[in-house]
Amino acid sequence: MERVSISLDDGLLEEFDSFIRRKGYENRSEAIRDLLRQRLEADREEKGDAEYAIGCLSYVYNHHQRELARRLTETQHSHHDLMLSTLHVHLDHENCLEVVLLRGATPAVRQFSEQTIAETGVRHGYLHLVATEMEHGRHSHRSSDEHHHADDHGHSHHVHLKPKT
Repeated sequence: MERVSISLDDGLLEEFDSFIRRKGYENRSEAIRDLLRQRLEADREEKGDAEYAIGCLSYVYNHHQRELARRLTETQHSHHDLMLSTLHVHLDHENCLEVVLLRGATPAVRQFSEQTIAETGVRHGYLHLVATEMEHGRHSHRSSDEHHHADDHGHSHHVHLKPKT
């Protein structure tokens, strides 16, 4: 790890120190590293360099909106290849929160998310993306010395995604 020195005016440093106290950072270096990672990730996305992503789409919707729940479900089924998991929470008599975990090509994850958020009756939609790298190959969920049984599920995956560091 290299050590880097920077110069900041007093007002900016006070504001930064207040920020790191509020956020619970132990030191300035940790906060600066996180801010740099966030900015570099945003830059990768802006340039289109984030080819694959893991996404967390969250939104609130009125479940009394005519046919909305059905349309949302149909959209998820038609994009099953992006779906990792969905969490559904009843907030009150009218509103539900859904959190959808996605993975795949960044444009597809964005398009699905934008389509979902644009549905009439969906409010407070937000997509958080994490750029990933692809790994190709095969893995098995059983050890190499086990015999193959009907309930074993060794299988081939075309894409394994891991967060970029």
